[in-house]
Amino acid sequence: MPLLEQIKNSGDIQQLTRKELRVLANEIRNRIIDVVSKNGGHLASSLGAVELTLAIHYVFDLPKDTLIWDVGHQAYAHKLLTGRNDRFDTLRQYKGISGFTKIKESPYDGFTVGHSSTSISAGLGVCYGKYLNGDESDVISVIGDGSLTAGLAYEGLNQAGDLKKRNLIVILNDNDMSISHNVGALSSFLSRTFSAKYLQSMRNQFGAFLKSLPRIGDEIYHIAKRSEESFKTFITPGMLFEAFNFDYFGPIDGHNLDHLIDILTNIKNPEDPVLLHVTTVKGKGYGPAEKNPVYFHGVGSFEINTGKSNAKPNGIPSYTQVFGRWMVNLGKRIPKLSP
Repeated sequence: MPLLEQIKNSGDIQQLTRKELRVLANEIRNRIIDVVSKNGGHLASSLGAVELTLAIHYVFDLPKDTLIWDVGHQAYAHKLLTGRNDRFDTLRQYKGISGFTKIKESPYDGFTVGHSSTSISAGLGVCYGKYLNGDESDVISVIGDGSLTAGLAYEGLNQAGDLKKRNLIVILNDNDMSISHNVGALSSFLSRTFSAKYLQSMRNQFGAFLKSLPRIGDEIYHIAKRSEESFKTFITPGMLFEAFNFDYFGPIDGHNLDHLIDILTNIKNPEDPVLLHVTTVKGKGYGPAEKNPVYFHGVGSFEINTGKSNAKPNGIPSYTQVFGRWMVNLGKRIPKLSP
């Protein structure tokens, strides 16, 4: 019997070994691909969040701990793990299950979402409610790097960072994309990471210089060693979130289940707000979606083996195609419009 058919809630997931979790991850991907190939839906985002979803359900006590997904594009695996596998064929169908998280649909859906960038503010509101009721359980808000470009997300970060002991964990799922590739200063900043080899070389050179200083060299070197993690945070994206008074961890591989489980276990029940930065691949595990994550972000019916659309062309362009062509032609005629 497939593992997925045995899972009804987080308690069932927590009984599995980590080896079994990897098997379950493959079953989840196959189930999502099979249903979306017939019904259409947000494929690439959900495929990229499978391991992260499993780790969250494995570590936290859901639904006592509240899980909030931003937008809901990433939440298909979450639906499969919370008693909706037998109805997953009805995804986005009349009287079927929603393509987004919905409180009326499941107690595991911590917030009914419509569109992006609301998860941090919503999580903050839930934290306040729990605090007023003397509830010390965690709130986990998962937000994509595309959603993090909106002002509402920063309003949430700004207010949350001013609070203490509210058990808020924000997980930034960074796949370098929203619907398409992200652009702008924030995207460049989030991508500013340094290889371990580069950091090791820099550290060794700087350490040798400090040790060479007469009389005070060794003492300064040991002080610098204690400050090493702060230095890494300053030159990586952590600087931004530390400025909001969040404890920052990452970036870590969002497809490595062992690392995800270990770090989530370590940061649960935080005294201060925490931001965990994970990097994932949009469309992970399905070749056509990995190669063309823009097309498979929101897709209609398609052939699984090839990824080709099952839609029959009618020769009528979509509104988006008409508008896009018009803008391109306008840019050719008026050079100032082009970036």
